[in-house]
Amino acid sequence: MGGDEMDEAMRAYFPISFGKTSKPQPNSSLAHSSTRRSAPSPASASTSTANPNSKPSREEDDDEAMVGPPPPPPPVSRDEDGEGKEEAMIGPPRPPPASWIEGEEGEKDMVIGPPRPPLQSAQKQSDGSDYDSDEEFDADLPEDSHRIPLSNEVVLRGHTKVVSALAVDHTGSRVISGSYDYTVRMYDFQGMNSKLQSFRQLEPSEGHQVRSLSWSPTSDKFLCVTGSAQAKIYDRDGLTLGEFVRGDMYIRDLKNTKGHISGITGGEWNPKSKETILTSSEDGSLRLWDVNDFNSQKQVIKPKLVRPSRIPVTACAWDFEGKRIVGGIGDGSIQLWTIKTGWGSRPDIYVEKAHSDDITGFKFSADGQVLLSRSMDATLKVWDLRQTKSPVKVFGDLPNHYAQTNVAFSPDEQLIFTGTSIEKDSTGGSLLCFFDRKKLELVSRVGISPSLSVVRCLWHPRINQVFTTTGDKKEGGTHVLYDPSMSQRGALVCVGRAPRRKSIDDYEVQPLIHNPHALPLFRDQPSRKRQREKILKDPLKSHKPDLPVDGPGFGGRVGVTKGSLLTQYLMKQGGLIKETWMDEDPREAILKHADAAAQDPKFIAPAYAQTQPEPVFAKSDSEDDENEK
Repeated sequence: MGGDEMDEAMRAYFPISFGKTSKPQPNSSLAHSSTRRSAPSPASASTSTANPNSKPSREEDDDEAMVGPPPPPPPVSRDEDGEGKEEAMIGPPRPPPASWIEGEEGEKDMVIGPPRPPLQSAQKQSDGSDYDSDEEFDADLPEDSHRIPLSNEVVLRGHTKVVSALAVDHTGSRVISGSYDYTVRMYDFQGMNSKLQSFRQLEPSEGHQVRSLSWSPTSDKFLCVTGSAQAKIYDRDGLTLGEFVRGDMYIRDLKNTKGHISGITGGEWNPKSKETILTSSEDGSLRLWDVNDFNSQKQVIKPKLVRPSRIPVTACAWDFEGKRIVGGIGDGSIQLWTIKTGWGSRPDIYVEKAHSDDITGFKFSADGQVLLSRSMDATLKVWDLRQTKSPVKVFGDLPNHYAQTNVAFSPDEQLIFTGTSIEKDSTGGSLLCFFDRKKLELVSRVGISPSLSVVRCLWHPRINQVFTTTGDKKEGGTHVLYDPSMSQRGALVCVGRAPRRKSIDDYEVQPLIHNPHALPLFRDQPSRKRQREKILKDPLKSHKPDLPVDGPGFGGRVGVTKGSLLTQYLMKQGGLIKETWMDEDPREAILKHADAAAQDPKFIAPAYAQTQPEPVFAKSDSEDDENEK
């Protein structure tokens, strides 16, 4: 059998497309390389863990936690002299080394997939007895159990001021953000490309900052809270479904009003009920609302106060079961209510002077035993709700200048994290601080922005991505931190997606070009301001209008002729009609008719005929002068 026949026979065993050039496929690693964050040095990471209170320098503002396994060293080749030199890496990078753990018999087993879930605090042995503490299980956890997706970062831009509100639906596909620029922007990861543009922009209440956003349990609606006294409900596409009623500000008792009378400070949807909403306001009350009735609230909660007054409620939150409510009062106290039959405004848990400044955020743990509170006094406090006399731990040196700064748990609730604001005299940037829940110590500090403060933060459990909002008086954005090896969907979908190709049917409105020096035929009409300035320079058009004619007239104006007929005018000009009344004495002109009035009185004289038969007239001045002489 010849060589050609052998080739044809062998080709029969391969598909028809074998050997043909295929279309180049986009390399996802190249797309994510443009969004990769710079990795810190091991020294900085160890420094942040060893000294929790130390602040990082400008060079250490990036993430201080080593994300994933360390990168492999570059290949080294040997010369003839035995000296080593680095060679350029060709092809894709080698896979990271697998992590190993000790097996039962001393053998090492490779760990595949995500890290094992945290062990519960109480697990039963094979003999049925319970462990007394969690220390025996901490030894079984690998050292890198706290893996934070921080290797890559994208920014959702569009706002012109600080982003103060953030909400991500339960699937992780739609993000809504609110800002101090009075607008709400909606982002859809499934429909976005690498430009990361929002598909809709809303302005819920004109002139009012957006303070809180919250999705419903079914993610078909979301709550929007602004600085006004009325919260709004929108559907998933941004269409308005309703607006809650405003209360009567002249009613003193807040329980008798149908709604808030001052600006709302916070709001959250019940995590278990798609019809119940909680809001807090500056009028000093918390209210429960029914989505089906926008005309009145379901329940009014008045916090406990030392003195009867109106102190604002600065923050509120639900627990995971939707059965308890917590509120942060302006006097620094924390008050918690349990929703039950016949419950009222009396709090079940009252912590007086929990913070020295306004409370900006709360977060319950899944078991309902731990409560996190964030305040503008630069602290984060961990509370055990079974013993609330003093906090379990106080994390200080966390600057906070925004009333919407929150605190959150990681999906497995092993980490606590919050953001910091930028101070005027500080040389460092804003940070995202992670703390270990069990050890209650700092795990990592991640530099987010050198000039913008971090306000809201969120770790989505389904897509395993961290969202943070930043901004100041001039700009704002939402940072999405992810790791291609750990995260799913979300930002990964749109980062590697190329922009849409333009079609011949696309139409875009071109901007207007104003050319003031064009020919008169093509010149644009001047603005009204220019027209007014030109009229003022014209002496005829800028002449003050004449006053209306009153009387005989003067100065050559109409009315000098003492008549409107042409005949009268000509006769007066020719001297045929002479008017002497201008030269006569008024008294003499009246006395000329005295004899006729005495002989034939008509109007006034008959009325005084009985009482004053002889009229008395005043003497002229000339007669008085003659008598004096």
